Amino acid sequence: MTAPRALTIAGSDSGGGAGIQADLKTFQELDVFGMSAITAVTAQNTLGVHGVYPMTPQAVAAQIDAVGQDLGVDALKTGMLFDAAIIEAVAERIQSFGWNRLVVDPVMIAKGGAELLRAEAVEALKKHLLPLALVVTPNIPEAEALTGMKIATMNDRREAARRIADFGAAMVVIKGGHAVVETQKREKQLQVVDLVYDGSEFEELVGERIDTRHTHGTGCTFSAAVAARLAAGSDTREAVRTGRRFIQAAIEGAPALALGSGHGPTDHAAYRRSRKL
Repeated sequence: MTAPRALTIAGSDSGGGAGIQADLKTFQELDVFGMSAITAVTAQNTLGVHGVYPMTPQAVAAQIDAVGQDLGVDALKTGMLFDAAIIEAVAERIQSFGWNRLVVDPVMIAKGGAELLRAEAVEALKKHLLPLALVVTPNIPEAEALTGMKIATMNDRREAARRIADFGAAMVVIKGGHAVVETQKREKQLQVVDLVYDGSEFEELVGERIDTRHTHGTGCTFSAAVAARLAAGSDTREAVRTGRRFIQAAIEGAPALALGSGHGPTDHAAYRRSRKL
């Protein structure tokens, strides 16, 4: 029996908290065999991105071909894609292999503010990749960039989800980590609400907001967990719910790691430990 196989197409994070490093850790923790196609190498730590060195589109496509032609792929995710040429090459290879369990994490800006997707590449993402996505997982700033609208309320999020679904994605998850409390006093927010939209119905996934600076790589980790569960045979909604539980545990466990002087990484092993309790 072949083990579940998941492919990440993303950038490398030398600090180990995000990118392909976070994805492969997440795949392993969820009992899925992980593979990778690197789109860019970043010089990065908890204090920020200190350099970005993109691969050529041909090099990215060659990595995808090498994996697809031999090992096989049950599900995959994309992360940092950097520019339009890489996006087009990735979309073409996904279509060529007929892979349909695709999770798109539209990585645009690093925690420290570094640009990880060129502005002109947003249109390529919407045109070439989102129509192939089974799930797309933007945070609120990314959803604003994809839709061109300001998102301040839950109703705004619902409208943004509809617009993103119109690009072709089967399920949209707008993550709530960047949300501002919708009260005049802007009181401290105690919960994070992720909005799930499947083209017809909305669902709100609620989790406790953890007061911590150790949140580097949360988007990568969440989308990787969703892809891992899809690779293992879960249906889309259950994969998203498991992804939400996985990242909640990873954030809750992050302070124990206490790595770095800036935005530290989450604890990718926390979900497995919690299930053994």
